[in-house]
Formats: sequence, C-alpha cells, structure tokens
Amino acid sequence: MSQHGSDTGPPPVVARDPGGGGRAGGDRRGGRGRGSGIKGRQGIWGWLFVSPMVVVLGLFLLVPIGMAAWVSLLHWDGQSNPFTTAADFVGVRNYTDLLTQDGLDRTQFMTSVRNNLYYVLLVVPLQTVLALGLALAVNSRRVKGKGLLRTVFYFPSVTSSIAISTVFLFLFQGSGAVNALLKWAGIHGPRWFTDAHGLVWTVLGWFGLVDPDKPVGALASHGFLGLSWWDWLSGPSIAMCTIIILAVWTTSGTYMLMFLAALQDVPAELEEAALLDGANRRQSFRHVTLPAIRPVLFLVVTLGLIGTWQVFDAVYVMSQGAPANTTLTPAFLSYTAGFKDSAYGRAAAIAFLLLAIIVVMTLVQRFLLRDRDKPARSLRTPRRRTS
Repeated sequence: MSQHGSDTGPPPVVARDPGGGGRAGGDRRGGRGRGSGIKGRQGIWGWLFVSPMVVVLGLFLLVPIGMAAWVSLLHWDGQSNPFTTAADFVGVRNYTDLLTQDGLDRTQFMTSVRNNLYYVLLVVPLQTVLALGLALAVNSRRVKGKGLLRTVFYFPSVTSSIAISTVFLFLFQGSGAVNALLKWAGIHGPRWFTDAHGLVWTVLGWFGLVDPDKPVGALASHGFLGLSWWDWLSGPSIAMCTIIILAVWTTSGTYMLMFLAALQDVPAELEEAALLDGANRRQSFRHVTLPAIRPVLFLVVTLGLIGTWQVFDAVYVMSQGAPANTTLTPAFLSYTAGFKDSAYGRAAAIAFLLLAIIVVMTLVQRFLLRDRDKPARSLRTPRRRTS
C-alpha cells in the first residue's frame, strides 16, 4: 500500500437525526425545548401563587372603582340597585354641577378645594422641612441618645389620629392651654374653632391695611369658578391652621425615619471629600447630601401630597367643616354628600375629581423635582470594539 493510502483513513462518520441535523444540533434543540418548558412551568406556578392577591385586588379595588365610576353618572339615593332602571342615568351632570353650573354644589366644592389647597401648600413644605431637620439632628455624630430621640419624634405618628384630634380640641379651646400660654406671654389668643376669617386678611388687618369684615370691592365683585377673589386669596382660616398644626406634628415623625434611612446610606467619604475640598457644611449638604437623597425627597413629597388631599379624620372630629365651611375638604364633602344627603352620584363625582387633582399635582411636583442634569447626559452606550 502506498504511503498516501496508509496515512489517509476513512472520514469520520457523524450520526444524524431523522430531520437531517447533527447530534449537536439535536442536543441544542432539545436543550432549548427543555429550558422553555421549565420557564413555562415557572410562569404557570408564578401566576398560581399570585392569583389570590390578583383576585382580592380585583374584587376589593378594581370592581369598586368601576362601580363608583358608574354611580358618578347616576342620580342614585343608595336605596336601590344602581344597575337597574331604578337609578336615573344623568351622564356627566354631576360633574358639570360641580365645575361649571352656578349653584350651591359648585360653591361648596370650590370652597373645599380652596381650603384643601391652602392645607396642602402649608402642610407639605412644613412637614418635609421639619422631618428633614429632625433626621439631620438625629443623624448627627454629636447627638447622644439617638434611639430615645427617634422614639420621641416618631411617637405622634403611631398614636391614634382620633385621640390626638380630641386632645387638640381641648388644647385650642377659648379657655384652653394654648390661649392660657399666650395670655401669660401678653398675647390675646384667637377663637380657634369659631373664627372664619382667613389668615391673610387677619394678619393684614393687624397692620390696619384691610378690614377682614369688609371685602375690597374689586376682589369681592370678581371671581373664579364660583368664588370671589377675596375668598380665594383669604388664606386658610384660623380653624384650618389648627388642623395644619396637628397634621405637621403627627406626620413629621414618619417622614423623619425615611430621611434618616436615606442619610445613613450616603457614603461618609463623599461628605469628607467635599469638606477637604474646601466646602462648608451648607455647601456639602446642598451639593452632596441633598442630591443623594433626592429619590427619598420625591417619595416624601408624593406621599405628603396624596395624604393631604385626602384629609378627613381631623376635619370629622375637630370641625365638621365649620366655621362657615372654612375647614370643609373634598373628602369630607364627598362623605356628607353620600351619607347625609343621600346624593351618592354627586359624592362619587367629587371623589373622582379629587383623584384627578391628586394625579395632576403629583405630575407637577414630579416635573419640578426632576433631575435637571439627566437630559444633558449622553444616553448612547459606547460601541464594543471587534477584533
């Protein structure tokens, strides 16, 4: 046999499957089939595990929201089935009565919106600043007894809101402890729960600039959405200021814990590096600490907006909307329209308008608190070099 023939052997034989592919190809297809089967079974089991919660959310959240949306289109007294002809279908009349038609319904709703707007504009900044200040104080290395301070600051947040509201009723009575303390300091305390004057006109009246009992002609004769400009610009009433103080005192502790957790996650090396670079503590807080806790700040402001627009319990216990509807809020107005006036359609419409206000305000504050440096960053990823 020649040298060439002896060195050259028969070619290797590769077993092929009936479909014509090699063994390796068959193994790859089989592996993909087994993997996809496993993932499919995992997905089925995942849906089985979450299905109880999905059913609960559907029954107790989504279905009631859908029913409330339907009721808002009806004139329904709550005594019959809203899905039968016994309930009168009025379309969007409940919404137009609250927004565009002159009358008592729009006046009360816009009054509640005005009251709640001042409540939001005062409570959210005050509770956010106070919570951040308390968190900075507790997080300071110079402060001792941090555990005790955290407990003391957080205690009002875990106390019953009804109990605290009742205590505030006694504290802010005409002969209560607050007015007694002001009298000792030489100040005549106001009538906290019976004074319907707005805070802005009351303060300007102290300086003799306006008379709170005599509205200025131009502001009284012109208005917006059913209320005069005098009413829109009056500020919160003295009674609403009491509820504002209560809200700030009871909610700051919860947000303090959120800020404290965020501050403890800020690397100490960053603050030390800023101080070594010549920055003082104010500059270090503004340019290092505050950007690091921006997500928590956004969360606190969002929760504050949602909670303040839904205020109900303090109003129910302390004022019932009095005096002269200056503590009336949309949530309490929805309650009175449904359970006292049996106008469940109007009550549901108020609830959905309140939801729309919360969504709009949340989007606005999200726009204001956005990261302004983010659009300037390049979103393109560098290409990989190929050899």
